[in-house]
Amino acid sequence: MTWETIQTYIGLGDSNMHWIVRVFITVFLTLIINFIATRVLGRIDHHLNKTKTPWDNVIIEAIDKPIGAFIWLVGLTLAAEISGTELDPKFISLVAAIREVGVVMILAWFVLRLIKEAEKTFTTSEKIASKVDFTTAGAISKLLRISVIITSMLVILQTLGYSISGVLAFGGVGGIAIGFAAKDLLSNFFGGLVIYLDRPFVVGDWIRSPDKNIEGTVEEIGWRQTRIKTFDKRPLYVPNSTFSLISVENPSRMSHRRINETIGVRYDDFNVLNSILIDVKKMIASHDDLDMNQTCMVNFNQFGPSSLDFFIYTFTKTTHWETYHHIKQDVLFKIMKIIESHGAEVAFPTQTLHMASDSQMQINNTNPLSSMKKG
Repeated sequence: MTWETIQTYIGLGDSNMHWIVRVFITVFLTLIINFIATRVLGRIDHHLNKTKTPWDNVIIEAIDKPIGAFIWLVGLTLAAEISGTELDPKFISLVAAIREVGVVMILAWFVLRLIKEAEKTFTTSEKIASKVDFTTAGAISKLLRISVIITSMLVILQTLGYSISGVLAFGGVGGIAIGFAAKDLLSNFFGGLVIYLDRPFVVGDWIRSPDKNIEGTVEEIGWRQTRIKTFDKRPLYVPNSTFSLISVENPSRMSHRRINETIGVRYDDFNVLNSILIDVKKMIASHDDLDMNQTCMVNFNQFGPSSLDFFIYTFTKTTHWETYHHIKQDVLFKIMKIIESHGAEVAFPTQTLHMASDSQMQINNTNPLSSMKKG
């Protein structure tokens, strides 16, 4: 069906009707059709929210705005053809090219929105049983979007009469020059690709590097850089190529948190030190928040300058930072009560000063000149 047939079918091809009236009717009908399409899609989306699958809503959300743009594209180009027939017949060929390019762009827009909605559904939808992590979904989404954009650009060039083979040949030669000019950009790109493939960390992980002053929570992994929110709430932007040169620690994937503390008692309490160690071991073994399947040690460690030191070495079941500190605090308080129950005290740095006797002080204070014989 040609555009002339459409105009004749809806009555816009009537030569007795003034062309301005026909343009007005075309725009008015476009407005009505767009309004009806919007209301219909809204009702369909409302009913589809009750279904168990999320993919019908994904399609409706993706097609909502592109379908409106398509309706206006058809209506406005139809109105432009009507006015072009009366004003400048050459204008019709330009309108036809704009319509073809517009259709390709709207289709690409629809596919891009579909990819975005699918990514959101895979990561956050309650209707998906096994969700995909943000890093994997983001990587696949970005690759698909780049592919759609490149493909749509090639189709547009082909539509406008350009040779795709020539464009691809130029792109191959130009890509080499661009590669040398933008090697840092490409290294960051491939660094991001390695992060997506190896997945040493994902969005939401707490990471830190012993090589660099990098520590915080990963907020976004882009193709050029990774955004990290430090613990003082400042954004830190790290080029992706940096992660191929440094060591990265991922504390978010730890299985336990460790309590490793050294405690000292006074030298006067050496008689009860062994009893203290036995009670501390019993307390740790019976603590509900400590994992006895991991290494657990309570031993006298060393003779300190002013204390008899023993250490505790154990692991909590939780990895949550705040909960860990509550457990550690509880363990330390219980150790202090055990020490106190044995009549002992936690040692603190002390010094002992020995004073000489009075006779020694008199001898030391004697003037050497008094013992010399007068000549």
